Amino acid sequence: MSTSLQMNDGNRVSDPRAFVTGLGRGAAGALLFGVPMLMTMELWELGFYIERYRLLILLTANIPLLVSLADRVGFERTGTLAEACRDATIAYALGIVMSTAILVLFGDIKPGMPISEIVGKVAIQAVPASIGALLGRSQLGESNDDQDEHKDGNRDEEAVTDHLSTRYIQELFLMGVGALFLNLNVAPTEEIILISFKMTPWHALATILVSIAIMHAFVYAVAFQGSHEVPEGTPWWHAFFRFTLPGYIVAMAISLYVLWTFGRLDDVGPTQVLMSAIVLSFPGAIGAAAARLIL
Repeated sequence: MSTSLQMNDGNRVSDPRAFVTGLGRGAAGALLFGVPMLMTMELWELGFYIERYRLLILLTANIPLLVSLADRVGFERTGTLAEACRDATIAYALGIVMSTAILVLFGDIKPGMPISEIVGKVAIQAVPASIGALLGRSQLGESNDDQDEHKDGNRDEEAVTDHLSTRYIQELFLMGVGALFLNLNVAPTEEIILISFKMTPWHALATILVSIAIMHAFVYAVAFQGSHEVPEGTPWWHAFFRFTLPGYIVAMAISLYVLWTFGRLDDVGPTQVLMSAIVLSFPGAIGAAAARLIL
């Protein structure tokens, strides 16, 4: 990877050209990953009637998510919390700018429209677009392997143990990001509720098993680029119980949160809540698995 930060007498020097390139990739990522939501009618309507405290919670929760994600796939190699916060802020700004521009282009934001409606529409669209802005650097840019190596360095045994624990938490976090991203794209649609009403308990059980199987196969079985290999001598079930099952639980939790944010759980019985979460966890599980491959 052509580094955007170079070592000079122990100081990190930013390359403006690499940073500008990162901005371009971020804008492209915001557009690429945000278009499905920007062209979804339910999202336009949600921006108008979603309860503002739920929207505020989503927007607030997106900030630490972006900061953590920026530390891994920011616009340039980050070494401090301040740099990660900077990249997260830029990603959020790109998400807002690109969302506003596309909504104006599609005529969904018009002169004379109430400010509260404009803010609601842009705000809800800016969340996936800002995530896409950071993912753009990972998908449209170059590999982060050397960044990980740069951060790892040489460790003693205790440091290695702490590093493995941190990496495990990071894996779960990335799965949560992937689940959130796909869930935001499909949770607002009426089809999620319709499917959950049509499913029987046997369908729900089968959906859970298939979701878990897909998660595991994506990462360990079908040899996608970036797939993980189980170390020789490690039992097959180790990765399944250490990563896949916890990953599905993360996807389920994210699904419940997104359904609540969009008001899909209001005045709904526990059984229907569970069925809706199982349905939404299917794309959530795929997103969680994909995040482990691409980030």
